[in-house]
Amino acid sequence: MRSFDYKKNYEKLLTPEIVAYLSGIREYRGMQTLFMESQKALLDELLEIAKIQSTEASNRIEGIITTDERLKQIVHNKTTPRNRNEQEIAGYRDVLSTIHENHEYIPVRPGMMLQLHRDLYKFSASNAGGSFKNTDNIIAEKLQDGTTRERFHPVSAWETPEAIERICDAYEEALADDKLDPLLIIPMFILDFLCIHPFNDGNGRMSRLLTLLLLYHAGFIAGRYISIEKMIADGKERYYEALQESSEKWHEGENDYAPFVTYMLGIIVAAYRELTSRVDVLVTKHVSKPERVREIIRTTIGRTTKAEIMSKCPDISETTVERTLKNLLDTNEIIKIGGGRYTSYAWRGEE
Repeated sequence: MRSFDYKKNYEKLLTPEIVAYLSGIREYRGMQTLFMESQKALLDELLEIAKIQSTEASNRIEGIITTDERLKQIVHNKTTPRNRNEQEIAGYRDVLSTIHENHEYIPVRPGMMLQLHRDLYKFSASNAGGSFKNTDNIIAEKLQDGTTRERFHPVSAWETPEAIERICDAYEEALADDKLDPLLIIPMFILDFLCIHPFNDGNGRMSRLLTLLLLYHAGFIAGRYISIEKMIADGKERYYEALQESSEKWHEGENDYAPFVTYMLGIIVAAYRELTSRVDVLVTKHVSKPERVREIIRTTIGRTTKAEIMSKCPDISETTVERTLKNLLDTNEIIKIGGGRYTSYAWRGEE
């Protein structure tokens, strides 16, 4: 079995791009205290939105879906699951809430992973939850013609418990060195978790829940209010590319962590930027909904789309957004760029 030494790989990750990401994230982190103290009510609203988006997106990546209405009812615990998909969605909801509410009491150890995985399947009739895999598995990719191809062959079932123990030990050892930035250690740990692929099912969802947990431990709270899972799901092709690049020669201990680390840092930066943007929008919530749409476009550098506007204001209906866009076009305050699915809008003078 390969060894794990995050200290050994640390220096290789200090590329100009990664260092720039680290600086940006820490700058945003410095604004956290201001957010927490001055916008508590608004952040609580963002938390509820993020819970829905995270539960939907993380399950969608794995092909687990339900209707928007059912999803909201399940996340708000106002209904019981009707089928297997909804059972797994409800399980994710509960584990997500556990991490939000008790992250400081959840250690990064194999037993903790088993407990969270058990709860992920607490509503399921199967016995999938709470145990490491009992058969070898592969990571496969479904092609457009319906066939599949093997992308990676994870650690064997009999080696899995020891492998998980080792990455937990390596993670703790690395964090004990205050010269090492946890923002680099976390994605290395998550990559190794995915390459071990310790469960028969639920590995992807567990990796995203663990990412949130470890960011909490390191003091980075953007994932509490902005769905990191949604950001991954909306650009999952790049996620899989980075995972593939960083897993090459993994079994030999010669893999390059940089592609996956760079990708995850980009996601964290984007989450903080989105958090800042959403707080700014919510601060103006006392104005009318059309005025909020107008303000988003006016303060956006360059172009924006209807979907981006709606993501920043989940409480504004699509009909209201469309009506406001039409009115702003009629009054020549904005311009329309492109057409169909590629339509975007810009404040006049910003083409």
